[in-house]
Amino acid sequence: MAKRLAGKQHELGGLVVTRILPHIEKKMVGPFIFFDHMGPTEFEAGQGINVRPHPHIGLSTLTYLFTGSILHRDSLGNHLEIFPGDVNLMTAGKGIVHSERETFEVRANPHSIDGLQCWVALPAHMTELEPSFQHVKKAHLPTLTKEGLMMRLIVGEAYGMSSPVKTYSPMFYLDIAACEGSEVSLPCSNQEAALYVISGEITIGDKTYTNGDFILFESEDAFSFEQAGRVVLLGGDKFEKAPHITWNFVAYDKARIEQAIEDWRSGKFPLVPDDNKEFIPF
Repeated sequence: MAKRLAGKQHELGGLVVTRILPHIEKKMVGPFIFFDHMGPTEFEAGQGINVRPHPHIGLSTLTYLFTGSILHRDSLGNHLEIFPGDVNLMTAGKGIVHSERETFEVRANPHSIDGLQCWVALPAHMTELEPSFQHVKKAHLPTLTKEGLMMRLIVGEAYGMSSPVKTYSPMFYLDIAACEGSEVSLPCSNQEAALYVISGEITIGDKTYTNGDFILFESEDAFSFEQAGRVVLLGGDKFEKAPHITWNFVAYDKARIEQAIEDWRSGKFPLVPDDNKEFIPF
């Protein structure tokens, strides 16, 4: 029977965030070890997202927006704005620092933000990769359209499609919009899978779910739209060993996390070239 996982709300850099993974009942779904819904939040002029520079190790951050924009800067020198439908994949590997803010043009006017940010755990033998960053425009992401239903593959492989976004383990991450009565089968029966409802009503088995519900599939292999709506479908190969998480650090060895904490405190992480006047302390 499918299981609903309830999220918890908290504030992050001026933004209301609902965090679902990691969950006490399920730490990971495939390689997805962290799942945040950012917003929806309305900002007045002069207010907005203000996440100061902070470090990561051992993971990839995956950002995908429904509304608004975010200005990404990192210690590799990347400086760009992400818009709805685009993908930012930042692979921290052995260590990276980034900030998430807004441009002057956005901050100077009333605006809104709504989107998802996930952490994708790296396999144990890849945690010390050199850091990297990839930005893929929505026009370059594969889509599947048929009567009453449209899918966009954000990351991974599913339904005969393959995303250009680089991955380090088998996974899928899809944005799906459909009309009432549409039915969708899961892309792979031997992978873990979960569904997040953005809008509408979804039926799995004999239960119905709605906005904000995160559902973990167990024995089920399909879902249907009770009402027209939008969902995100995600999953991948099960990780036999889940890494540890402390703050922004992911590692399979707790000693590696302690080293990262000390490196951040002592200023050994690289700086963000054009955003290095402040930072988030551990």
